[in-house]
Amino acid sequence: MKSAVGTLNTYSWTLIFSDFKEITKARLALSVVFSSIAGYFLGAYQIEWTSVLMLAIGGYCMVGASNAYNQVIEKDLDALMSRTANRPVPSGRMSSATALTIAVIMTLLGIGILYLLNPKTAMFGAIAIFLYTSVYTPLKTVTPLSVFVGAIPGAIPFMLGWVAATNDFGIEPGTLFMIQFFWQFPHFWALAWMLDEDYKKAGFKMLPTGKKDKGTVVQIIMYTVWMIIISVIPVLGITGRLQLSLAGGIIIFLMGMAMLVFAMLLFEKRNNATARKLMLASVIYISLMQVVYVADKYISQIWI
Repeated sequence: MKSAVGTLNTYSWTLIFSDFKEITKARLALSVVFSSIAGYFLGAYQIEWTSVLMLAIGGYCMVGASNAYNQVIEKDLDALMSRTANRPVPSGRMSSATALTIAVIMTLLGIGILYLLNPKTAMFGAIAIFLYTSVYTPLKTVTPLSVFVGAIPGAIPFMLGWVAATNDFGIEPGTLFMIQFFWQFPHFWALAWMLDEDYKKAGFKMLPTGKKDKGTVVQIIMYTVWMIIISVIPVLGITGRLQLSLAGGIIIFLMGMAMLVFAMLLFEKRNNATARKLMLASVIYISLMQVVYVADKYISQIWI
């Protein structure tokens, strides 16, 4: 009997932990934390590991809160889509009140921790939550322009790390913001292309033209080009302390061109398989780009 109870308790805690990861979208939240830490390493004169830990915890809380609010607001729409029907709230495993409580606690905890780093970091974190839940989320069923609004909070994490390290907002974090801002359009529209049929069940208007057509892919290509341009601008030495060596710039340019090739293939084939390849290429690009920026900074310091 004790063994059976112990097994049941273990199963319960496993399910609770699994639902917590789902309600906060743990994989997405961790990728955001990665971006924030990369921004911190770029901005910091000296690494303070306590600050890095606070940024990681605070950043996870902010993203987790945003996702929890989103799933409470969209619970009825999530139930209509195959991709989201089994989420904790629409499936009935977690009540809306519980999810909302998690969101509020994580909001307060996240803002509090980021405020201890500096007020500007907390302010940008709070702005990200507000825009994601109060503007982007309700606009998704109204207009494809919701993607542009959603790209703002989505672009904050990379620059947030710099602000956390410096307590300053200038051209450097502004450039980091623009890189991730432009990156989101090819990334998200590739994802929206794959999920278009599912999104339409809930009435979400996510593709720029409303259709999986050449017009949508032309915009994907356009934003990919802008992403590449912004990503290599620091090579010119016009972005303050945010510097990029010629070698680093060439590496990032080639990575961006590889992503552009997948965008061009989508223009040619216009199918879900190619959209998936572009989406995966975009994930690889943003992660490696941040690694190259950080590695380039510290390798350049060694050689100076």
